[in-house]
Amino acid sequence: MPARLNFLPVRPARLECFAQAPRDFAGRPQKDRTPMDAFSEVLSGVRLKGAMFFTAEFSAPWGLSTPHCRVLAPALVPDAPHMLLYHFVMDGSARVCLDGERDVELLPGDVVLFPHGDPHQLSGGSGSNPIDAAALLRKVAKRDLSPMRAGGGGATTKFVCGYLTCDPLLCGPILESLPPMLKVNIRTDRSGQWLEQSILHLVEEAASDRAGSDVMLTKLSEVLFVDTLRRHVSSLPDRTTGWLAGARDPVVGRSLALLHSRPNHSWTVAELASDVGLSRSALVERFTRYLSVPPIAYLTGWRLRLAAEALTSTPKGVADIAADVGYESEAAFNRAFRRAFQVPPARYRRQSRDARNSPRSPKPQA
Repeated sequence: MPARLNFLPVRPARLECFAQAPRDFAGRPQKDRTPMDAFSEVLSGVRLKGAMFFTAEFSAPWGLSTPHCRVLAPALVPDAPHMLLYHFVMDGSARVCLDGERDVELLPGDVVLFPHGDPHQLSGGSGSNPIDAAALLRKVAKRDLSPMRAGGGGATTKFVCGYLTCDPLLCGPILESLPPMLKVNIRTDRSGQWLEQSILHLVEEAASDRAGSDVMLTKLSEVLFVDTLRRHVSSLPDRTTGWLAGARDPVVGRSLALLHSRPNHSWTVAELASDVGLSRSALVERFTRYLSVPPIAYLTGWRLRLAAEALTSTPKGVADIAADVGYESEAAFNRAFRRAFQVPPARYRRQSRDARNSPRSPKPQA
């Protein structure tokens, strides 16, 4: 691992383990674990991979259409199962909108994230002046991080674009709680300011081909994603439901953390309720209010996601995978898996292998 670089500003102490186990994710009860440990438990097994792939200095008027991530993926990460896109505005202003939706204003320090890779448009100034898509794609294909300069000569907007890849099965609890587009500003505290300055400097370093800068940008891209999620969750209204809102709740968050940390344990509602300090009925009601299913049903779904991922990424036999995720009976596992994925485990594995080898083959769906 490269030695600490002297040009980076001193990082705040609370950011030290940011991408691995964010503390105080969105509030903390006085217990031995944070309620957002559920978030960390999910991310710890997801194998996020990120990168920044484009920098721009566009002068108004300008317009840039970004296609769906399925179109971009072959040029960036050909074998990625799922890709998230983001843009980070460093200077100036811009507008962004999803197809058919209203414009959203972007200001310096804003990060706009597209968790599902939806197509969208970026623009600046009034009038139509589309950016040359062919020239842009050539820079992306060459991994050229020097700024692309284009536009009509008016006010300039500087921004960077990046992506992250992840397994949609294991990242599902987080992804399924996110809207098609979300925006946060990272200039509101010292952690965000440190992150921004680090990104800006490393983008310059990467453009000049300095050794190691690409690796560090990859890590910062992942940190930026986690930071964006933290800020999004902290801004959710109190009555919001869904996985992320549940993970913020002290009781539901701790329940999720326990289930995710020991998915093969023979959990009962009584044991889980005892561990979080609530009655069984109160726990089931509170958990279901956020996640629409009771704790054990949620655990079953998570076990099957883990099993599906193991079927596609390991050579383990079905019986071993069933035991790994907490099933004592292979037959019971086969029945549960078929209910969730419409095919038995062995066929799911074959279809997934075929889908990887042939882009036209449909992938099994949960």
